[in-house]
Amino acid sequence: MRIHATKAKQYRWQFVAFVYGCSLFYFLFQGGKTAFMLFIILNMLLAYLILGRWSGINKVAGIRSYSGHSASGHSAITSGEALDVSLNVRIPGLFPLPYVIVRDGLIRHNGQTLSFETSFVPNWKRSGEVIYRTPPLARGNYQFRDTECLSYDVFGLFEHTGQFRSDAAFSVLPQTVPLRQWNGFRQGIRGPYSHATASRSAKETTQINGVREYHHGDRLSRVHWNATAKTGQWKSKAFERESLPRTLLILDRHLTAQEGAVAERFELAVSVTASFIEHGFRDDTAMGLLSVGEEMTILPPKSGADQRNLVLKHLTSVDADAPHPLYASLQQAQSAVEPGCFAIVISSETGEQVIQSMEWLSRKGVTPCLIHIGSSANRISGNVAWKRILESRGWMVYDIKRLQDLPAALEGSGIA
Repeated sequence: MRIHATKAKQYRWQFVAFVYGCSLFYFLFQGGKTAFMLFIILNMLLAYLILGRWSGINKVAGIRSYSGHSASGHSAITSGEALDVSLNVRIPGLFPLPYVIVRDGLIRHNGQTLSFETSFVPNWKRSGEVIYRTPPLARGNYQFRDTECLSYDVFGLFEHTGQFRSDAAFSVLPQTVPLRQWNGFRQGIRGPYSHATASRSAKETTQINGVREYHHGDRLSRVHWNATAKTGQWKSKAFERESLPRTLLILDRHLTAQEGAVAERFELAVSVTASFIEHGFRDDTAMGLLSVGEEMTILPPKSGADQRNLVLKHLTSVDADAPHPLYASLQQAQSAVEPGCFAIVISSETGEQVIQSMEWLSRKGVTPCLIHIGSSANRISGNVAWKRILESRGWMVYDIKRLQDLPAALEGSGIA
């Protein structure tokens, strides 16, 4: 493309030289006022075209600012949100510019690029502002590339370019859905069939441990009225919790060409994992992550904001690149599976692979739970014999086809 542009520029200068030569020939051999005026006009136009090389656009400078379309004000936005980008451009010099074309773009962590083009007319200070909105962005890490500015003369013959760099990077986090109190953690302590005798009131003690943010659905008896009046925001009482088991989230990164969109199913699996992490952070539960792909990521169960940030950082850029199915991946990460923990497997595998994986976890002294990522295109999964086998052994199985269905599924019977 650059070679063709160079040839086109040469042809344009050859055309200008030809017209100028014809006018000079006409002036020398015809004379008269008309030839003189034509010669002067062409000289002025030629001087204008030559001076365009010093228009100042090659020294263009600018400042970029951006914010999520949700107006959250944070440097990280959520998958599916758009980004509002503003560019303030300043061009030094005095040469008149009819308009300026601005080309900007984003580079995703996997090399995918998004390009944007807009234009503006410089004001008398030779500056201007352009604003554009990106399409809904997918989960990942993004970086802005160099901004390119182009200007043409009034005839559109010659192009003058310049660029400036305004380093900026941001992350698009996976979507999450708020989860309420889940009795599955109780089963992580007591083992299979514990839901038959587990008390729903055993989640918290009666000892007040402080104040927390109000969660939608909290009873009025839990509202901390003094803290609400002082802060002007709804606050709830925080009670000390019974000790919960160490929870290990196992993300299956091996996908096969099953029915339904493979990429969408993996995005759903990542979002489900992120939702559990947010739930564990809010309830101060020790949660870890096992993610086996081309590279193995092991984060032992811990609680706190640092652990949450590490997990979300991994989930932001993780890809479905596991070379082996779930059962083989688990065997590669035996050291990460500690006896006595509660393992939540998020996978789209079916059949023998799931049965072997759950049995292997059970033999390791772990209480397993399966969050099966189904296909929204097929409401009935066909062969469900493997689900009945898992149910008969007392393991919780949830079939999730949409992220919005996760809270209701967890509040159900535990076997879908």
